[in-house]
Amino acid sequence: MKFVISREAILRPLQLVAGVVEKRHTLPVAANILLEVKGQQLSLTGTDMEMELLGRVTLDQVGEEGAITVPGKKLVDICRSLPDGSQIELALENQRVNVRSGRSRFTLSTLPAEEFPNVEDIDNEVTFAVPQSSLRSAIDRTSFAMAQQDVRYYLNGMLLEVSADKLRAVATDGHRLATSSIDISGPDEHQQIILPRKGVLELSKLLTEGDVTVTLALSNNHLRAHTENFTFTSKLVDGKFPDYTRVIPRHGNNVMMADRHELRQVFTRTSILSNEKYRGVRLLLDTDTLRVFASNPDQEEAEELVMVEYQGEALEMGFNVSYLQDVMGVIDTDQVKMTLSDSNSSALLESSEGGDSLYVVMPMRL
Repeated sequence: MKFVISREAILRPLQLVAGVVEKRHTLPVAANILLEVKGQQLSLTGTDMEMELLGRVTLDQVGEEGAITVPGKKLVDICRSLPDGSQIELALENQRVNVRSGRSRFTLSTLPAEEFPNVEDIDNEVTFAVPQSSLRSAIDRTSFAMAQQDVRYYLNGMLLEVSADKLRAVATDGHRLATSSIDISGPDEHQQIILPRKGVLELSKLLTEGDVTVTLALSNNHLRAHTENFTFTSKLVDGKFPDYTRVIPRHGNNVMMADRHELRQVFTRTSILSNEKYRGVRLLLDTDTLRVFASNPDQEEAEELVMVEYQGEALEMGFNVSYLQDVMGVIDTDQVKMTLSDSNSSALLESSEGGDSLYVVMPMRL
């Protein structure tokens, strides 16, 4: 195996593929990246046994065909450290891979390509295409609400719900919920899958080509995403996601409209003096005014007054300010709408223009 490639052509796909590889693995070959040359195509594959990413790069010249695995992190670090515009030659010689560029030379250990683990084939799959920017937007608007290392393992990921005309992404950690939907031309049958947290984050990195479509294939056990340059495969979380529709409050009659940018700055400032552990702030809502209070065990306090549009009853409630900040960061309109039933109810936040994204934040006692 031998090929020549520019640093710029190999670096991004190499970094993305290496991002999937588990840093510490009991199987040595799983810490490696599989390099395979066929004609003018170089394929790079990384896996952590739960997900796999295959990147494809077209070479300027036909290479010597072959396949081998090399340490992923070391190859990334070598390519990253070379000067911009470098030409890199990789050649397999005596079961070692020699990397040459200019006056630099590196020799890497290898393991046989035959030992590299493959994610099993998908069967009974349902496929549909969606613009990369739309899927990326749905993920970005919801992924912050995924749980991290929760014992309820099905919350450590994102629900993707597919129907004939909608793809809906849903994430919750039990204290807040985010959902966003996009229009698709999908399968006839309704399907729900849970993509694990790492799979969500790695898939999002691939979706950079705007209106160019990504083809998604769903089965009972896997999700596979095809783009022109990458094929991403992930095992799914085996579990039942909670019925998110029951969490979304539907009958709140106290509606506040506010400037999102101003509200975001207010939450940022008051959070400075909130309790570092619980992150609570008190919201006092009255006719066309919102007061935001924060305090901490050192008896320090912050207070802000915001002019809003509100004609409902006077309410006082507590929320985790970090959750409110996260929502302000992903809503993309100038105005934000908050709907409440009473002081003990969850807040429903959304764009002032409605739209396809909803956010629910549970109250906290202060």
